Amino acid sequence: MSELVEIVDSLENKISKLLHKLELLNQTNRKLEHELISIRNDQNSVRNSVVEWEEKYNSLKLANSMLGSNTNKTEAKLKINTLIRELDQCIAQLAE
Repeated sequence: MSELVEIVDSLENKISKLLHKLELLNQTNRKLEHELISIRNDQNSVRNSVVEWEEKYNSLKLANSMLGSNTNKTEAKLKINTLIRELDQCIAQLAE
């Protein structure tokens, strides 16, 4: 009978240790999930910042080419033509 009690005690100890490890792993998992969310938010913020800076850079390139710079003149002309087409479409829609 004492052998059975020892086996049960041993099992209880092992189960207790496993439950403790499970709780620690769950805590670690929650911490890592929060960290992942934070990193994703930071990544989205950086992406938005990059897009913003790219738009500013393109605007500066366009303004520079409109000021008479020889570089990017064709790009400026294409952009102006695109804007004119968009305006024509808007006017056509308003006229309907």
